[in-house]
Amino acid sequence: METNTKNTGLALVVGGSSGIGSATAQLLLDRGYQVHIIGRDSERLLKASAQMPAVITHQADAGDPEALVQVAAGLGAIDILVVTAGGAEGMGPFADLDLAALRRAFDAKFWAQVVTVQAVLPYLAPAASITVVGAITARSAMPGTAGLAAVNAAVEALVRPLAVELAPRRVNAVSPGFVDTPWWSGIPEPSRVAYFEQAAAALPARQIAGPEQIAEAIAFVATNRNVTGTVIETDGGARLVTI
Repeated sequence: METNTKNTGLALVVGGSSGIGSATAQLLLDRGYQVHIIGRDSERLLKASAQMPAVITHQADAGDPEALVQVAAGLGAIDILVVTAGGAEGMGPFADLDLAALRRAFDAKFWAQVVTVQAVLPYLAPAASITVVGAITARSAMPGTAGLAAVNAAVEALVRPLAVELAPRRVNAVSPGFVDTPWWSGIPEPSRVAYFEQAAAALPARQIAGPEQIAEAIAFVATNRNVTGTVIETDGGARLVTI
């Protein structure tokens, strides 16, 4: 990929120390942005810093508004805010769904994204963009994903009203499907590989996405001045089939 060395603005990626967030930080860096990332895991931040030396890291919890304000206030005007914060809970058959785990899932993703956007809002440039990350479970009908569907539907429901309320700042979401990221790390590797192979065979795109492909969609909505109030589906066709 050709690197644009021109500084085109300042980007803040919350949840940017691994997976989709890290890939987004790298892509925005390649496109010439000054990139800051926020993460809560110090080891992941150190790893991200080693992989992307030009990125500036900050340790903070996306659910902690005071910590977020402290970081944002020291950056100057933020042109791009990307929020990829999330957790790994909330999946399972509805009859047996652990409601305490589902509440934690809302805290880790929905509330973390709401808290982040509200805390950082005063520090955004007048024409800044805000991009949140949901998931295709918000609109698919896969058994065992009712909890995830509720969390991601709540995230994506923010987009249209905020796009009008916060204009001329732009608000969008990206809605991934199956992505090979650390989100799946709780599943033993042989089982994960077998499941990915089965899912890829059923998907119209015939592949499991990498985080870089989702980052491309995030960069598109974050940088295109004519896109707002939109949820971009980048799911390989998962919403079209039964898996």
